[in-house]
Amino acid sequence: MECLELDCSDFFLDDDAIDFPLEIHLESNSSAGAKAAPDPSRHPKLHRSNAPDPPPLPGTSYDARRSSRKAKACRRVPEGVVDSWDKLFLQGYQSDLRVSTDDGTEILSHSCVLSVKSPVLRAMLEEAKLKDGFRCIRISGAPAEAVRGFIRFLYSSRFEQEQMKKHVLHLLVLSHVFSVPSLKTVCIDQLERSFLAPDNVVDMLQLARLCDAPRLSLVCTRMIIGDFKTISLTDGWKVMRRVNPSMEQELLESLVEADTKRQERAKGMEEKKVYRQLYEAMEALVHICRDGCRTIGPRDQALKGSLAASCKFPACKGIELLVRHFSTCRVRVPGGCAKCKRMWQVLELHSRMCFTPDTCKVPLCRHFKEKMRNLGRKEDTKWNLLVCKVLESRGTMGFMPERRKFSSILMPAGSCHVTTLIGPI
Repeated sequence: MECLELDCSDFFLDDDAIDFPLEIHLESNSSAGAKAAPDPSRHPKLHRSNAPDPPPLPGTSYDARRSSRKAKACRRVPEGVVDSWDKLFLQGYQSDLRVSTDDGTEILSHSCVLSVKSPVLRAMLEEAKLKDGFRCIRISGAPAEAVRGFIRFLYSSRFEQEQMKKHVLHLLVLSHVFSVPSLKTVCIDQLERSFLAPDNVVDMLQLARLCDAPRLSLVCTRMIIGDFKTISLTDGWKVMRRVNPSMEQELLESLVEADTKRQERAKGMEEKKVYRQLYEAMEALVHICRDGCRTIGPRDQALKGSLAASCKFPACKGIELLVRHFSTCRVRVPGGCAKCKRMWQVLELHSRMCFTPDTCKVPLCRHFKEKMRNLGRKEDTKWNLLVCKVLESRGTMGFMPERRKFSSILMPAGSCHVTTLIGPI
């Protein structure tokens, strides 16, 4: 008897059976409602153009989602129809195909069903010869139970839970070899949710790449990067280092890249924190000089004392201490006092953020406005960039009367660091 044979054993890393349960509930997919492709001869413009589809009209997204849900509900196959397809396979009524496995088991099925569900099986069946009224093909490299479960899935998208927990890896390989995307999706979902572990994730990564499962590969890669110290000590990692050093190098590069991104995110968060503190300091400075607080305020107003409610400005106390030091400091050494320098910088930053210098009650505001005219372009750019960052930290960039001026000189993030101009308050 002449048989077509397809061996998928090379896809497996080992022949061990899977011996723990995998809970799954799968609903069948029907291709009956698939939309036919447009005829190029009738629509020459569609055939020649590669332009993307236009976006939907405003206000139609909800209607589209609702109609999509209705269409999906209409395409749902009734349970009785699925039962009928399942019985057709289990009973083998008027079957015309024999599928043989490595242990000699023959599985009766229908060539028309397998041809429709798998283009690979269709090509095999077209070359298969008749023998005693049956076509004959052979599927090697997988247990008979796995092959039987695979063929049953082609009929009704059903399978036994025991078969899934034992042969999920074999079913994944079979779905890839015979191009059955629906089964591959089910296997990948089960592997992600209940199979991956530190001791097998390296093997799963290699299998995912062999079976063209990018999502499973990404999940495995993230798991390795997230727990690299533990996984690098497993036997799977040691074997992978010996047989596939290029994959080890790729994973190490991914680890370095992930660490770099993590450090960049942490650095960005720290910079945003500094900008928020500077914004709060500007608010507290205006609050003290214009309204006054409990223990400090302008000369023409009485202090509120202990009768006032607690201050709502978090940086008020720090600015008060800095102002008190600035007014009483008598340091006369080369380089000056560090706290006084910081106060000068706070006053200059305020003057750059203030657009009412004629009525502003913050000391030296107008003085720094006049000083800005004599600054060099490089120094002025640094200060303007700092102002933009401080305002963006609280989402107030859009309220600046001169925002166009600052936006025009705003450089890309990371091109210039200005956090050293002013330290923590």
